[in-house]
Amino acid sequence: MNQNCAKATTSAGYWQMSLQISLSSTILAAAALVAGALVPLQAVSNAALGRSLGHPLWATLVSLFVSTLVVIPLIIALRVPMPSINQTAHMPLWAWFGGIAGAIYVTAALVLVSRLGATTFIVCVIAGQMLISLIIDHYGLMGLPTKTANVGRVIGVVMICLGMFAVQWFSVTSTSPPQEIEAHRSSEKEDTK
Repeated sequence: MNQNCAKATTSAGYWQMSLQISLSSTILAAAALVAGALVPLQAVSNAALGRSLGHPLWATLVSLFVSTLVVIPLIIALRVPMPSINQTAHMPLWAWFGGIAGAIYVTAALVLVSRLGATTFIVCVIAGQMLISLIIDHYGLMGLPTKTANVGRVIGVVMICLGMFAVQWFSVTSTSPPQEIEAHRSSEKEDTK
């Protein structure tokens, strides 16, 4: 009888722990989903910023400056301690690549979103992210734990790449710049009045 109670307790504990893990995983996945949903909004708003400022590089600079202005109050509110100069001296060289990659991504979004459209641009970004992420995980690069590129993971990434090709294949592209499209829409509205 004691063995049955022990099994029931162990089983209940397993399900409770499993539920807690899945709830925390679900919350983290939801946060990642929200962050991912912001990426197309960032790309489109940055493209508009680039048109307004006259050059994608000015828009990149303004966008990253605004990011800095958003992060500084968070650092103050959360009382994040200042980093040690000694710590930065011992970081691997690739640790600085995040800033370079951010500038490249923002600039690419500024240039490409208005030409490709938000959907095509983002699906290409996602496919690129998944391909490189699979390699990083498989080899445990950049200090991450190794996660083997098994058949299921490879099939998933291949499906994302096939989705990218499908989006490109079925996309109707416009060769007109956004200003010309907007002017055309305005003239159509005036014609209907």
